[in-house]
Parts: sequence; C-alpha cells; structure tokens
Amino acid sequence: MVNDPFAGGTHLPDITLVAPVYVDRDRTENSQRLNLREKSFKEGHDFSRAVQEKKIKLMSKSLLVPQVDTAKAVLLPKSRKPDFYVASRAHHADVGGAAAGSMGLSREIYQEGLRIPPVFLVRSGTMQRDVLQMVLANVRTPEEREGDLGAQIAACNTGARRLQEVCDRYGLSRMHRASEELQDYAEQMTRSLLEGVPPGTYSAEDFLDNDGISDRPVRVIVKIRIEKRNRRSSQPLVTIDFSGSDPQVEGSINAVEAITYSACFYVFRCLLAEDVPAAAGIMRPIRVIAPEGTVINARPPAAVAGGNVEMSQRIVDTLFRALARAMPERIPAASSGTMNNLTIGGLFPPGHARAGEPFAYYETIAGGMGARPTQDGISGVHTHMTNSLNTPAEALEYAYPFRVTRYSLRPNSGGIGKQRGGDGIVRELELLCDADVTLLADRRVRGPYGLGGGKDGMPGRNAVVKSDGTEIPIPPKGSVRLRRGDKIRIESPGGGGWGES
Repeated sequence: MVNDPFAGGTHLPDITLVAPVYVDRDRTENSQRLNLREKSFKEGHDFSRAVQEKKIKLMSKSLLVPQVDTAKAVLLPKSRKPDFYVASRAHHADVGGAAAGSMGLSREIYQEGLRIPPVFLVRSGTMQRDVLQMVLANVRTPEEREGDLGAQIAACNTGARRLQEVCDRYGLSRMHRASEELQDYAEQMTRSLLEGVPPGTYSAEDFLDNDGISDRPVRVIVKIRIEKRNRRSSQPLVTIDFSGSDPQVEGSINAVEAITYSACFYVFRCLLAEDVPAAAGIMRPIRVIAPEGTVINARPPAAVAGGNVEMSQRIVDTLFRALARAMPERIPAASSGTMNNLTIGGLFPPGHARAGEPFAYYETIAGGMGARPTQDGISGVHTHMTNSLNTPAEALEYAYPFRVTRYSLRPNSGGIGKQRGGDGIVRELELLCDADVTLLADRRVRGPYGLGGGKDGMPGRNAVVKSDGTEIPIPPKGSVRLRRGDKIRIESPGGGGWGES
C-alpha cells in the first residue's frame, strides 16, 4: 500500500494497493492437458500492470479510471519471482490533514494528510491490523476508508483470478509472449503516427492562474522535438522538454514527475486509434525531460494535492497547444482545464440518523469541452485528466446534509468560432448544517484557449450565496466556513472555440 507522491504515488488521497501474482503452474498445465472448458477474459481491463522478468510494464488499463487490480498470493518458495503484478488505485474522500477532503490549500505535504510509504496492508494472506488502524486513526471517516480499502482488495483478488483463468486457457509462457507483443504493437502504432508528423520543434506555454498563496501566474512551458529516423530504429522519435517551467511554488499545485509522465502518455494515447491498447509501449519512442525542483517535477516537502488534479490539466493543455502547430487538423481547442474540486466536511446535524458523526464529501464538476476542428465541443463533460462521473442530485441529497438548488448548463460560456466550445456547468449546493467548504480549481482568470482563430472559453466563477441572498465571490483555491442555509455556487469554464466564425 502506498500514497506517498514521492515514493510512487500521485497525491495523498489516491491510495494504491500493489501485489505480486504467482500463477498456479500445476493447475495451468493440468487445465491445458485436460482441455478444460475455456473461460472468456471479459474483465481484462481490470488489471493494468504486468511483470516481465525484472521489468514492470503497463500491459493494459481502463481508460475511465487509472486502476490496476491486485492478487491473492499462492504460497510458493521465496526464491520464485512473481509472474505478474496487479494493483488497484482509488481516490479516497479523506486521508486526514488540515482540511476535510485532504485537498486544502497547503504549503507543505505534511499539512495535506497521512503520508503512507510502501508498507504491507496484507502479508501472507493476513490483514496487518496495526497498519490498518494507523490509517483509520488519521482520517475523518474511518468506516468509509475501511470499506474502500476492502473494495480495493476485492478488486485485486478479481484481477488475480482473471489472470489465473487466462493462464489456464493459454499457458503462462504464451501470456508473457502476448504481453510483449502488446507492448511492441503499441510502440509500432505510435511510431507510425509520429512518422506522419512533420519533423521540427514545436513550443507552447500556458499558465495556472496562481498557486493560491500569491497572485502570480504559474507557467508551464514545453518544447516537443520530433525527429525522423529509420523505421527500424529503436531510438526515441520525440523529446518532450519542460525546461523553463516555473520552479516549484509554495502552494499545493505542484506536480510530481509521475503526473507529468502520465499526462504525456495520455496526450499521445489520444492521438492513436481507439483500439490501440493503452500500454507502456506507447512511450518507447518518447523521451520526457522534467527538470527537478520545478512545478512539473517537485521535490519534498512541496505540497502536491493540486498537482494531480490541476497542474496535470495544464500540462495536457500545453502539450496539445504545442502539437496544434504540428498537426492543426487533429487538435481541439482547450477544454475547461480544471477539475473544479469541491470538498465539504462537517458533522451530521441533529435529527439526522448519523447526528454528530463526521462526513467528508468530494466531487469534481464538469465543464465545457474544447471545440474540435470538425465539430462543436460537448457541454458539461469531464475531459482530459479528470475521470469521475456526474454525481446525481438524488444520491447526493440522500447521503449528505446538502440540497442541490441548481444544476444546469452555463449558457454561452463556450468560446465562439466556426466550431463552438462546449458550455460549462452551474452547480449550487445549499448546506443544511455548518460545514467547511474547500475549493481547488483554476481557469478563473484566463479562459480555455481557442485555436485556429476561435475565441477563448469563458473563465469560471465561484461564489457563496448567504441565506439573505448576498452573493460573495470566493477565490478558487482555499477554504471557507459556511453556515446552515448558505449556498456554494460553482460556474465552470466553457471550452475554447475552433476556427474563425
């Protein structure tokens, strides 16, 4: 188990379980020898990492949630190396720290929540209760966390069973060969794509509005160098260089290197055909330069909660902006460029079935998709590095002391162009008890950029509406204490337009 961003994690709310898988080789051999009935591999997307000898490679992953499943180990000699690894990563609504939801404005990672280095949660099939209790003692909603960790373990076991079934059907050696072929195929598809891009160096920059501590914009700059090489060459065809990006900042919008690498992976995966596997082979022709001590490769003790959810979005925007100079007919205008992270924490009010118990609610709010070269952007959708679904008003009101008073599109917030950007969202919640509200968002100063002569999308807005109707603008990064009857309103950005209208 790990969530430490400087030891394999992304930000503290994302807890990852990783485990080795030892295939039962006797069972596999017997299954093949007796030609037992085959079982289909319907849930292959449930696991996403495989091990070949000493190298861990991304073999397959879900495109909705970056999740990998883990396994229940077979008792084997300690000298035997695992046949695979599987893992499960989940965002937990609270992992402690100064602010409910663990996404507050911080200056150091120590303020952001419980930091878990790689430790055993389950060892030799036995739950390590001391480790579990240490985690639960440091969070606001321990029952939820215990349930979520249990669900992750169950997902891991499912992944292990599926791997065993596939090995029963095809054999372990064939599985290993197939995983290598999967990597090779993903690499070949990426090289084929890159061969069609004119060689050259393509540069771009973009900004986060600020880090929440100061008002200074935070710059991300990238140079993408595309080279021509022999088709059979194993050398990188693309170098992505973030040199010149701002030094790491005091606020919690710094990204660790894994986030930057993942954003690069995502962008180039988007350019490939839909059926190309999201495998590590995609990155074989691509080299990433992310200088240490910058906002795209921060070092301890930097605060990084927003790196995973906000800086990641800006990295994607900057990469697409640079690629638009190389392949303008393929690249859309900027989408909303923020996850609009909203967390609310407090105690259930008197009269509620759970009166006096703490709650921690977290959601991301969709925005407008950037217009595409041949189509308008879609309104009210999550794009790029955000992957959560809409939270239905009925489910929200049932589970928490809130009332949804408005949930609608934000008319005309998309950028004008030959193709219009998608509209953002207006989401307004009324609190039925006193609570602390934390917002971590961006694109409130600079709207999402348009391309090809299209106009920028409208920046977002945030406000508290007091019980007497007074509307008070609030900053997009920070916390505020609200009283019963107050409302929090989020107006998310619209997408940029594409082409002159």
